[in-house]
Amino acid sequence: MKKIIVTGGSGFIGSNLVNFLIKKKFFVINIDKLTYSSNNLVSKFKSKKNYLLIKSDINNQSKLIEIIKKHKPKAIFNLAAETHVDRSIDNPKNFINSNITGTYNLLEALRFLKKKKIKTKLIHISTDEVYGDISKNLRSDENYKYSPSSPYSASKAGADHLVMSYIRTYNLDALISNCCNNYGPYQFPEKIIPKMILNIMNNKELPIYAKGLNSREWIYVEDHCEALFRLYLKGKPGENYNVGSSINMRNIDLVKKILKSFQILKIKVGKKVKIKFVKDRPGHDFRYALNSNKIKKNLKWKPKTNFNQGIIKTINWYLNNDLFLKDVFKKKYFKRLGLNS
Repeated sequence: MKKIIVTGGSGFIGSNLVNFLIKKKFFVINIDKLTYSSNNLVSKFKSKKNYLLIKSDINNQSKLIEIIKKHKPKAIFNLAAETHVDRSIDNPKNFINSNITGTYNLLEALRFLKKKKIKTKLIHISTDEVYGDISKNLRSDENYKYSPSSPYSASKAGADHLVMSYIRTYNLDALISNCCNNYGPYQFPEKIIPKMILNIMNNKELPIYAKGLNSREWIYVEDHCEALFRLYLKGKPGENYNVGSSINMRNIDLVKKILKSFQILKIKVGKKVKIKFVKDRPGHDFRYALNSNKIKKNLKWKPKTNFNQGIIKTINWYLNNDLFLKDVFKKKYFKRLGLNS
């Protein structure tokens, strides 16, 4: 049975990727330090013979070397990262430690093991936010200049540059994916889609930054997992691949669509569920938009889930996963973050 390591495999995208790979009959080693946004996948997968959870920080280079040397995985998907922009505004240091220093330690572990003739393919998962604000009618391709705006996106840009430098200098077998906004099961409700869904479920207001005109591109998380798997199979070392849906939506339209989806599902919405415009985030990028023609043309991948289908599936998942929600409500995510400037 082929082995694959997923770092950050208890996070949102990571847990969906772990689930995807287990179904593909890989033996999956999940390395995760289990922070606030990690979920209770342990209970779901602990009985699986092809799953192993190792609680560890990717900054622990010696532990990484030990794990990789023991299991000799075919690939490592690096999803270990802090991701919430608002949190990065309040506490940039955590993002530097996890996203830059953590990636450095992973790369150093792979460089050391390469000398020992132990090789593995690294798929480093990044974000569209490294490209910064994209003008209307433009879409950033893989050659678009990096122009990060927040401590989060800057830390991801720094990690991307580190990966590319190690590919060129040390000839590591690695590539980078830059994906747009994901949504779907297991997403922690500090992000806009699960936050709106849970607020509607709990008869609360729906806070939207400024006037809700900021535009984001959205992809259903399972489609992203399919793209990552294609990159493992056919992605070329040293390349960047944008992963997007070409579906852009203003935040105000996104929230209205979520409300409409509750109506389609014939779920009663409480009287307190109303859109409320709140103070904007400092340095808020207006628009992200990817040109994903490269992965579509070269690797024959394209997303399968349109947004209307995906958001209904997502709402139904939250409605039917009490265990996840009980775990979430034990953690603090209600307080507004990212107001420090």
